[in-house]
Amino acid sequence: MIRWLEDTTETRASIIKACRWMNSSGINQGTSGNISVRTGGEAGQDMLITPSGIPYDDLTPDMIVRMSINEPPVVGDGLKPSSEWQFHQAILRAKPEMAAVVHAHPAHATAVAILNEPIPACHYMVAALGGNTVPLARYFRFGSEELSNEVCKVMEGHFGCIMANHGATVVGETLEKACWRLEELENLARMYLLARQNGTPTILSDEEMADVMLAFADYGLKKAN
Repeated sequence: MIRWLEDTTETRASIIKACRWMNSSGINQGTSGNISVRTGGEAGQDMLITPSGIPYDDLTPDMIVRMSINEPPVVGDGLKPSSEWQFHQAILRAKPEMAAVVHAHPAHATAVAILNEPIPACHYMVAALGGNTVPLARYFRFGSEELSNEVCKVMEGHFGCIMANHGATVVGETLEKACWRLEELENLARMYLLARQNGTPTILSDEEMADVMLAFADYGLKKAN
């Protein structure tokens, strides 16, 4: 099933609201984050994405860029889409059941990514990101096709990843669900780093995490709100 949102003023305003929430909550800084949602009806052939380099407090709904989910942006007189449009496109194509992609540079998640390590099963809520770890995407330059391919690859079977020397990216059946997952990812990273400062974290086994995933099936973490 393809999940998509109507291209309305309300949808565009919700993207701006989510951007401002990222900064006010400390999840992101400046304009380094970006958000996209799938549009274009049941075929889901378009997306809305934040423009490049404009402070969130200055954004208005008409500034959110609409572009094809399959083609590069059209160069014209309008605002340019986020420099990360390639992996937003690729993720939405690869995950038709997801309607939103949220990318940011949360401090703790980025710190783990700078260590070039995935986040292991240090807490059962790792399963909220879809697996036994929060995977690590290898470093490639921002905005590059190589980064797009890498992020898509490591997110197979997962709802999020951290990106080496860069940040974090998550998906959601709704924009609200994607923001929730990003907040959970950052909290997991913070707890993991705190635990490492005070000893060697105990990591849950694959069997224990499999049990959590079964419990989550009823808990609703894989369902839209």
